[in-house]
Amino acid sequence: MTHSTDSIEALEDNQAIFKGEPVEKPLDLFIPPDALEVWLDEFAGPLDLLLHLIRKNNFDILDIPIAEITTQYMDYIEDIEKNRFELATEYLVMAAWLAEIKSRILLPKPPCAEDDEIEEDPRLELIKRLQIYARYKQVAHELHEMPRLDRDIHLVEPELPPLNLSTPPPTVALHDLVYALEKLLKRAELKKSHTVTRERISVHERMSAIVERITSARECTFEALFDPEEGRYGITISFLAILELTRKQIIALEQNDAYDTIHIRPYERKKNVANEAPLFTEEVSQSISQ
Repeated sequence: MTHSTDSIEALEDNQAIFKGEPVEKPLDLFIPPDALEVWLDEFAGPLDLLLHLIRKNNFDILDIPIAEITTQYMDYIEDIEKNRFELATEYLVMAAWLAEIKSRILLPKPPCAEDDEIEEDPRLELIKRLQIYARYKQVAHELHEMPRLDRDIHLVEPELPPLNLSTPPPTVALHDLVYALEKLLKRAELKKSHTVTRERISVHERMSAIVERITSARECTFEALFDPEEGRYGITISFLAILELTRKQIIALEQNDAYDTIHIRPYERKKNVANEAPLFTEEVSQSISQ
């Protein structure tokens, strides 16, 4: 059974509304007590119902005919009390207020002295609330009509493949090492004007010296491990020591681009979860001495 506020007056038990017009129901038609009911007009509250009645009857909101509005309002209350009693309670408070305003208007006013203040119109508070509610409802309607994302506007974005942000350390090609060694040897040739005889060191001693330096600095450039003052012999010993340490996975050589600066860092080993292992352990020292 459908209801419409276009025909707020109560219907008889044998009538229904179809397309806004009352229609006689068959006398033998059985309607279960829990039959589906569809309410075409739902109101957000008592003020919404009052505003609807005022606009429907083309009443001036500043000059509301309280008697007529109260009658139509009570007809609607009686209708929802029969079908949706749980919603009728909040409307009853407004009905009591309308009855109070109606009685204050209908009751004869006592004669006022000239100095007495003019009695305030009992409808003013109701009119003020209706005006505020009408403004809020208009703003809500305008906001609802604005384009809304995922309702009126749907964005289509291409699905990008997952990015692999983990960049492995660059490897150093052999020709880059040879090129770096050639530059160091050429610089050593320029230092021949003054030769100082030094005690020659072994590859293992140079390996230990490099490990000690990497331990303290954690990183250095390839050229920083060479001293042109040592001549070709010292450069060769340092180069062999670096190669041996790299082979034994004690140090790691890294280079970003071809012919770029070569960096030397400790070789990254798996860390113990409980205690982080030091850069170089006794095992490394034994590996150097072998």
